[in-house]
Order: sequence, then structure tokens, then C-alpha cells
Amino acid sequence: MATPAIPAVARTAGPLDGLRLRGDGPPGPADGLVAEHLRLLGAETDGGCGGRLTVTGGDIGGVTARSTWGGTATDEATVQAATGIMAVHGRRDGTPRGLAVDYTATATGVLAVQGLLAGLLARARGGNVTQVEVSAERAGLLVVSQYLAAAGAEEGEAVELAAAGPPFTSADGIVFELETLDPGVWASFWRTLDAPEESIRRGWRPFQFRYATACAPFLQPLHEATRARSWERIRYAAEMSGADVCPLHSLAERAAEYDGAAPWQLTSYDEAYAPRSSADALPLTGFTVLEAGRRIQAPLAAHLLGLLGAEVIRIEPPGGDPLRGMPPACSGVSARWLALNRGKKAVEVDIKSAADRERLREMAADADVFLHNWAPGKAAQLGLDHEHLARANPALVYAYTSGWADRLSEAPMGTDFMVQARTGVGEAVRPADEPAAPSLMTLLDVLGGLLGAEAILAGLLLRERTGRGVRVDSSLLGAADVLTAPHRARAAQGLDPRRPAGFRRPLRTADGWIALADLSAAPYDIAELSTDQALERLRERGLAAVPVVTDLADLLSSGPITRDAYGAPAVPDPWSFA
Repeated sequence: MATPAIPAVARTAGPLDGLRLRGDGPPGPADGLVAEHLRLLGAETDGGCGGRLTVTGGDIGGVTARSTWGGTATDEATVQAATGIMAVHGRRDGTPRGLAVDYTATATGVLAVQGLLAGLLARARGGNVTQVEVSAERAGLLVVSQYLAAAGAEEGEAVELAAAGPPFTSADGIVFELETLDPGVWASFWRTLDAPEESIRRGWRPFQFRYATACAPFLQPLHEATRARSWERIRYAAEMSGADVCPLHSLAERAAEYDGAAPWQLTSYDEAYAPRSSADALPLTGFTVLEAGRRIQAPLAAHLLGLLGAEVIRIEPPGGDPLRGMPPACSGVSARWLALNRGKKAVEVDIKSAADRERLREMAADADVFLHNWAPGKAAQLGLDHEHLARANPALVYAYTSGWADRLSEAPMGTDFMVQARTGVGEAVRPADEPAAPSLMTLLDVLGGLLGAEAILAGLLLRERTGRGVRVDSSLLGAADVLTAPHRARAAQGLDPRRPAGFRRPLRTADGWIALADLSAAPYDIAELSTDQALERLRERGLAAVPVVTDLADLLSSGPITRDAYGAPAVPDPWSFA
């Protein structure tokens, strides 16, 4: 039998081409982002773009999305306080800190777009979804779900949770991030800088686990080692060892080079796809997703597709994903791993084996989505890039969630903290009276996973409407640009892109912390009042305020968080469909 030809690239249509967007009602947390993303996907604006956002047209009918703050929270600051985001972001500093970017609103907006796309896809397949609702409070719980899972595990953390961590500073004042995934490279880098052996040895594990713990309390001598060396010497140490270093870039620098690209790219192929009808309750019921993901970005994207009804088959190396054993555990399985991978099936595939690669191609022939976040060029090297899998399945939605999407030359390693450093996120997340520093909370891995799922849903809807297979590309760089868009716009105008001194900094009470809404200010000192007394007096004056969650375990005893079959905490689905 002749091998099918590689599908020809077609003119890229938008999945919402021919559909109209209108809005009405009181504004929600992220209406502007939702409207912008829907326009980028092809929707035409019809009237206002705030409040309840409805997409209508063609033979699909209409789906309406609504976002709310939810619960007792009233704005970005109070949601961050109530969901534990301030606690996690503040671990590096030793006290709760608010993110100066609108992180939960951004996540809520992306989730609302996902809900709309999923609803439209369901309607195109014969379903009857007409409404989707997303709350910022549930979005906040989702973005800290790994940290919540660890807080509810049967055992303690593998490393100490204490203040400290990168970035580092050179003798000539260059603030930079360091990245390596190899303990040998780590040791070689620090030895070139003459750091003490004991500090090198004890520092590796906290550094390695900082993605999981949002802090890295290794010994002060490592910071002293960089402060005693010039930036030239530090770059030499990185080059000799194989480590990556990246100076913190400003928002103005990112604004100057910004290319205006959308956060994802969809490319269609001239091949027929036969739509399948489905009236099931979940929009993606009947779809199969193959996920070859590592760490957070791709696994989270696939997890969201699974919550929407898809069958997710996780491709793991021989012996299984080593992160299954990452402490702390619930019933012998990593709580953090379960937060991203519960409910998925697993198939072990040795991608170094020609026979197993052929087996993976055969699996892709029966799948709807193939998703991976391998290193750049690895898929092509293995014969598992989009053109290879499209030979077996021209209708495949092939999704790649990368670090940089080939948009920056000479970019460092495409990991969360390096992308934060390179794109000005370190400046955006801190107010003007704090030194710029990337958050040690995995902001971009999580937001990148949300955008990856959004892009895949757009690809599935595009395939449903055009009958063509689609390649989908998203990236951590796209996530950074979405997150910092308002700050970057101010920088491009020559204005100060940072929030004012003290912005979203919680207030100390006699027994805890409280956070006021962004437009509020405490009329008197509350340091000697209990948290309950302070809240009561502020509310008597009509001021919105909430207690700051400082121990994530407190969120597990009440509210919407449940336990899965392993006993691990599970946050609620972010969408409600009707």
C-alpha cells in the first residue's frame, strides 16, 4: 500500500469565522481578554464586549460565557488572598505577597474562552450547551492546585519550605536567573565560581524542587559566590558547565522587541475530516488525546481536556513517569502528579526504539489530538513531528506547547523562570518599591497549559467546521505576553509599567494578615487588632477585605475541594455548563 502523502497546508481560517460576538450586562473579571481572544479566533464584534459574552452565527446557534469573582472575593487582590496565591508567591519572601499582575483574571479569561469553544464544539456535534460560567475563585484554586495537593498529602515536603531563592546578582549588579536540569552541570557551574563544596551539595535539591515548592532555601554562600564575580565571569562559568543564565529584562525591553503575535498559531491542512455527532453532557466526550508531556505545561493542558470529557492517554517512558514518585505522596503516588494527571490512562513507550515509535504512530492514527512539549527539534528528530503523524492521520490536531515558539533568537532554555526573566515578568509581578524578581510560583507553566488547552479546543472546533486537520502551537512566551500585556503597553508609551509602591501588599494583624480590595486603603493601623476585629471594622466602613490564606491546608477543610481515589486533594472543575 502506498504511503499517504503529507497533507498540503491550507489557508488558515479562524475557528470562529462567520460568527459574531456581542456582550451585555455588568462587566466580569476578564471581559477584555475574552473578547480579544475571540476576535483573534475570527469572531466579529457586534455591540459591546463586556458582561455576558455570546457567540452566535451559522448553524451552531449561540453560546454565552459569564465570568464572576465568586465567593467572598470581590476583585483580583481578594481572590489572590482567598485562594492561597499570595501565600505561594510570598514563600520566597517569607510573608504573603500579592502578584502585581492580574493573574487570576487572566486565567479566568482563558478558561472562559475554553468554555465557549467547548460549548460551540458541543453544539456543532449536536449537543445543547448554551451557557458556561467561570469564577475567578475557582480559577485561583486551579492555578495553585499542585501546591494544594502537596498541602493535603500524607507526608511532608521533601525539602524545607523557607524564604530564599533566585535570582542571583553579579558583582557588577546584573540580576539573573540560572537554569539547569542536571546536577553535574549545577556542580560544575558553582565550582567554576569557587563556591564552597558543602553549599553546592546542599543547594541542588532545593534548587531542583523550587518548581514544586515556590522557594529554594539554599545556603547564602551561593549568593555570595555570584556577588563576588563579574557578569563576564558568570557567563564564562555557564558556558563551560552547560548551564543557562539569563539577565532580568525590563518590560520596556520586551515592548521594544514585541512582534505582536497571537499567543497561539493554528495551521490547517487540505484533508477531509468526517465530523462525529454527540449529544453527551461533556463537550469532548468521544475524543481521544495522546499526551507526551513533561512537568506542568502539556500535562495541565491535557488534564483540562480530560475534565471536558476527552479520553487522555498519557505516553510515559519505560518504567513510568518518574515524577509519579515525587514527594509528598498520597497512597504511594505523588500528590502533585495527581493534580495534573488523575484520570488519565498510561501507556509506556520507548521513543528511542524504532518499533515503539512506529507503535506511537499507529496510536496517533486513531487519536483526535497528539500533544507534546518535547525540546525543540526532538519530534522531527524522532520522526514524530506533525508531518510524520499526519501521514497516518491527516485529520489529527497536532499540538506543540513550547517555551519560545521560535519567536526569539538566542533564547535561553525555555523553562518557566527563564521565560519570566527574559520577558519582563519579574518586573511586572512586583510593585515599584520592590526589586524585580521572577515569582517562584510556576506562573507561566500554568498559564501556558491553560493557553495550550485553549488553542487545542480552537483547533478541534476549526477541524469540526472546515473538515481539515490542524497543527496548533502555543508557548510560555505567549503566556508571558498575555499576562504582561497591560504593563507592556504602558512601557511602549514611555510610562512607568509597574504598579505603585505597596501595591497588593497584605496588612499584618495581631494574629494574621488581611488583604484589601485594590481600590481600598485602611483608614487606621490594624496591627494590634485581631483579623476578625480588623475585618469587622473595615466592613463597617464599607471597605472590601478578606483574610489572607497563609496555610494552604486551611482550604482543604471546607469549601469545594474534594479528595480523589488516592486521597489527594482535587480542586473543582473551573467551568459550569448549562
